[in-house]
Amino acid sequence: MPRMSKVELYAAIRRDHRGGMSMRELERKHGVTWRTVRKALDSSWPEPRKKLPPRATGVDRYKPVIDEILRADLDAPRKQRHTVTRIFHRLVEEHGADVSYGMVRYYVAGRKPEILVESGKAPLEAFVPQTHQPGHAAFVLRRRS
Repeated sequence: MPRMSKVELYAAIRRDHRGGMSMRELERKHGVTWRTVRKALDSSWPEPRKKLPPRATGVDRYKPVIDEILRADLDAPRKQRHTVTRIFHRLVEEHGADVSYGMVRYYVAGRKPEILVESGKAPLEAFVPQTHQPGHAAFVLRRRS
């Protein structure tokens, strides 16, 4: 039997229950526990998944160092700024960090724009709302011809 989504499973359990199947028969047929059958009968939508707390990474100890490097780069000429590779090598050489390049790259990619906004060198948001009247362009083009 192909694996079905939780919503489909709940719908199947409710359909079979309306057909007269007992709780125990529903458990056996669908291969679930009595708690799942109870939840399916009580609610048509399954509970949303719980968010897990973020896990600690190897980069966490070095985040202040990376932030300091990125802040120092704000005043440096463009050609003298640190690349992610250079930041990674500095962490390994100067601080003896046991981190992966990918984790450093991921952190720098997310943190660099935040530091630019904090320093005032980048706009907080660059969205310009535009309003268009429905059919206005078609009306203007039709009047010209």
